[in-house]
Amino acid sequence: MLLRTLFSPILNRFETGTSPFVYKPSHRKILVFMGCLFSTLAGLVLFFAQGKDLGYLLPVLIFGGGGLLSLLIGFIGSDRAVAKVWGSRK
Repeated sequence: MLLRTLFSPILNRFETGTSPFVYKPSHRKILVFMGCLFSTLAGLVLFFAQGKDLGYLLPVLIFGGGGLLSLLIGFIGSDRAVAKVWGSRK
């Protein structure tokens, strides 16, 4: 409950709407898996590219941000938020 309150500005963008949507539990599992994959990739780039040119920060921000957003929606987002990420509509 505390996390949902803390991240409500982000979650509200994905959970709003009244249109019908299609939700499958596998979508949530894949979203969490992809979030883990992107976050791990960002962490590895950050670890191995330290001390080099600052250009490595762009992939870290993109993949890290996408990974964290996917994990956030996958773990505490509603079914509508997961369906909106996948673009699942009836």
